This record gives sequence, C-alpha cells and structure tokens, in this order.
Amino acid sequence: MSVAKVTEIIAASDKSFEDAVNKGIKRASKTLKNVVGAWVQDQQVTVKNGKVSEYRVNLKVTYILKN
Repeated sequence: MSVAKVTEIIAASDKSFEDAVNKGIKRASKTLKNVVGAWVQDQQVTVKNGKVSEYRVNLKVTYILKN
C-alpha cells in the first residue's frame, strides 16, 4: 500500500493560470519525487494600471512516499 503526502505551493506567471500551474508542477518535481497529481486550491491575479500583470495559483501537490 502506498502512502501519499500533500504539500502546498504558490506559483506565478505573467502569461496565464495554465502557465502558472505548469511552472509550479515543473518546479515541485525538481524537489519532490514521485509527484502524481495536483489540484488548484485558489487562483488570484495582481493588477497594475487596470490590467492583469500576474496570474497566481495556490497548488496542492500530491506525491508518493517511498517505503
């Protein structure tokens, strides 16, 4: 039986929410081994001069612990 752990990370992009998710997963996978999934807990944007300047996602990343 596998045991999984969930960790929370925040990732940002100046392009889109999807790009922020991809950056977050890519970075998490460098440190966390056996990443098997993630879900977006929250999305936010920052605004400058009436325009979206940054997309942010709060991710819950799931990974399997080794025995």
